[in-house]
Amino acid sequence: MIVVMQSGCAKEDVDHVVGLIRELGLTDHVIVGTDRTVVAAIGDKRGVDMSSLERSPMVDRIVPILAPYKVASREVKKEASVISLGNGSSVGGDKVAVIAGPCSVENETQLLAAATAVKAAGAIGLRGGAFKPRTNPYDFQGLGEAGLKLLAKARSETGLAIVTEVMSIDQVDLVAEYADVLQIGTRNMHNFNLLIAAGRTKKPVMLKRGWSATLQEFLLAAEYVMSEGNQDVILCERGIRTHESYVRNTLPLAIIPAIKRESHLPIVIDPSQGTGHAYMVPAMSRAAIAAGADGLLIEVHPDPEHAMTDGAQSITPKGFTELMGEARAIAAAVGRTI
Repeated sequence: MIVVMQSGCAKEDVDHVVGLIRELGLTDHVIVGTDRTVVAAIGDKRGVDMSSLERSPMVDRIVPILAPYKVASREVKKEASVISLGNGSSVGGDKVAVIAGPCSVENETQLLAAATAVKAAGAIGLRGGAFKPRTNPYDFQGLGEAGLKLLAKARSETGLAIVTEVMSIDQVDLVAEYADVLQIGTRNMHNFNLLIAAGRTKKPVMLKRGWSATLQEFLLAAEYVMSEGNQDVILCERGIRTHESYVRNTLPLAIIPAIKRESHLPIVIDPSQGTGHAYMVPAMSRAAIAAGADGLLIEVHPDPEHAMTDGAQSITPKGFTELMGEARAIAAAVGRTI
C-alpha cells in the first residue's frame, strides 16, 4: 500500500509516518514527487491494523497497490522518474538520452576514438564492457579492472557518464568505484542477489530485460533493486528470443508504451543487441524514439570489422553521426529533444 501525504506536509510529518510503518513491521520507501509525497509500505500486511496511519497528521489517504511490483508501479508515483547520471545529464523527461560506445573495451586507442566521436555527435554517456559475459568460454572476456581504468580515463577526457556491466556480486564494489551507472545484463536479470547488491551501492542501475522475461518479471527485477532504497533504475529493452533466426533478437518496441503505463521508470532501447545487424540500428532507433523511448543504447566502434565482440551490430562513428541527425528530427516531431 501507499500512504499519500497531503500537499504541504513537512518532513516531520513524513518521518512520523515512516516511524509508524516500521512499528508495524513493514518496510518504508519515501517517494517525493512533483505534486505529492507518498510513503510505500512494503511487506506482509495480514493482521496489521492500519488505523494509526490513517489518523496521522497530514495523511490524505491510504491506497492499496494492486500491481505485484510496488515501488516501481505507476500507482506509487504518477509522474515519470528522471534519473541523474552524475555528469549533469539524465535519463527521462523531455530529452532523449543517447549512450553509445563499443561493446567491449579493447584498448586505449579504440576506446578514446569511440568516446571522442560519440561525444562530438551528442551522446551523454559512454557504454563499454570491461567484463563480458560470453556464451563461449574461450571468447574474449574483457579487460577487467584495466578496462574500467580506461573507461575512467575516457570520462575524464570527454565528460561522458560511464555505463558498464557488472556480472557478479564480487564485482559490484569494484565496478561502482569506476562507473556512473551499473549495467545488469540480460543473463543476470534473474540474479536476485546481484540485483540486491547493486541496489545497495546507491549508484544508478541500468537493468536489461531477460531474453525470455515477461513485462511483469522485468519490473519485479527492478523492484529488487528498488527494495534496497535505490530508486534510480533505468530499464533497457535489448530484444527477446523468438523463433525468428534472421535477427539476433526480436526487438519488441510495444514494451515502451506498456512500461509507460505500468511504471514511472524510464526505458531505453538497445537497437544493436535488439537486431544484431548494424544496418538495422538507425531504423530501429528512429522507431524507438517515435514510440516514446527515453533513450538509446548504441554500439559504436571505430573499426567494426576488427571488433573483438559484436562487430556485426556495431555502427561506425560516421554512421552514428548520421543517425543522431535523423534521431533529432524524429524527437522534434514528437515534442522532444536530443
